[in-house]
Amino acid sequence: MPNYHVTNPKGSDQWRVVKEGAERASATANTQREAERIAKELAANAGGGEVRIHKPHGGPIRDSDTVAPANDPNPPKDTRH
Repeated sequence: MPNYHVTNPKGSDQWRVVKEGAERASATANTQREAERIAKELAANAGGGEVRIHKPHGGPIRDSDTVAPANDPNPPKDTRH
């Protein structure tokens, strides 16, 4: 189950979807929302995983979502997504 990161590097106006361990982006988008949607779709197609959303401009992780059919042993009580 691959994990994906949604990032916005400093000096960039594009959001990137990067598979954990990869050097190149799997996809780019104009908005964070669109990049998050793409990352969740990629994770679901690969059998589930985590999507980690970073703060803008290379910031730390601000949110993480488990994408089905991945098994989260400690599922959060997240009502935002």
